[in-house]
Amino acid sequence: MLRIGLTGGIGAGKSTVSATFSELGAVVVDGDVIAREVVEPGTEGLAKLVEAFGDGILQADGALDRPALAAIAFSDEDKRATLNGIVHPLVAHRRSELIANALEASKNPVIVEDIPLLVESQMAPMFPLVVIVHADEDLRVRRLIEYRNFSEEDARARIAAQATEAQRRAVADVWLDNSGTAADLIEKARALWHERIQPFAHNLQAGHPAYAEPHLVASDPQWPAQAQRILARLRTACGHHASRVDHVGSTAVPGMAAKDVIDVQVTVASLEVADDLAEALLAAGYPRTAVTHDVAHTDDPSEWRKRLYCSADPGRPTNVHVRVDGWPGQQFALLFVDWLKSNPAVQADYLELKRRVASQGHRDTGAYAEAKEPWFLDAYCRAWEWADTTGWRP
Repeated sequence: MLRIGLTGGIGAGKSTVSATFSELGAVVVDGDVIAREVVEPGTEGLAKLVEAFGDGILQADGALDRPALAAIAFSDEDKRATLNGIVHPLVAHRRSELIANALEASKNPVIVEDIPLLVESQMAPMFPLVVIVHADEDLRVRRLIEYRNFSEEDARARIAAQATEAQRRAVADVWLDNSGTAADLIEKARALWHERIQPFAHNLQAGHPAYAEPHLVASDPQWPAQAQRILARLRTACGHHASRVDHVGSTAVPGMAAKDVIDVQVTVASLEVADDLAEALLAAGYPRTAVTHDVAHTDDPSEWRKRLYCSADPGRPTNVHVRVDGWPGQQFALLFVDWLKSNPAVQADYLELKRRVASQGHRDTGAYAEAKEPWFLDAYCRAWEWADTTGWRP
């Protein structure tokens, strides 16, 4: 199962994307639809809203008067929090029921959870892939006035009450711009489905990592932000089992050319814990590989054991190294990044090594890593000498 979080500001067009994914075979769990269901006449949700906000939020037939509720709830931060505190738990429970039903009906469903307040509720790290639909505020206001009979004041108030563009960008694995026509947006959504979502779901079902191009690329200014999303996702997946989660490897060094693969280290108390994380990491989008150790740079090879999980998402290749706290491999992964950051000459030397190894045509990740090991053996000693001199601590 691949779970996708879909969101966007009011009037941005996420319903169009949601409908397109549904036509292509996704099971769509629509937060707006659920939010209406849980406050229908006779429900616990509607009774709690009346208790909190009064009979003035009801129509003559006893149904919820949504504009009346919005006028009250969106005018005050505390009242909005009260509204969310009533509705969100009910929506979450119903969402869980729908997902369970989808799993019973299909062996490998793609579940798209259309959640209006995904960013505001800090749910983004729960999903292997987060898709944001965006349009500029003025365009959204025009759409809300034309198609949903909002006043301009009400439209801008609703937009102001939601997450900012910067907050959405921080969690977006995919950013779908909807400044054009509905047909343009549908085309973008279909391309995303065929080029990324379907391959991602297939890789997860097969337990295969996504293929990563082996060649070096210039440093990407998006790597730090991408890494932060991955770290948040892994912290959520690993929970208390991980004592720390760090961005490591060449993409963690500002300005350094590297393979376009994010390396992350998850630190755990034992290899047994590393194995126990397999199910949680698979659900987060990271199948386990057959790799069980790093090349030893000390006399005890057993302390260089690890578990390697890799992303199944073809849009963001990622290596997740799960290592034991205090073991040499875990310590060196942290030291190596700081050593490179502090020593431009070492960066240049390492970059030359990577270019030389890449030019030898190593298409396999293991062969590429093995070809660098003679340099790393010497680097291990030099890095620890630097650590002793500077008083470095992990």
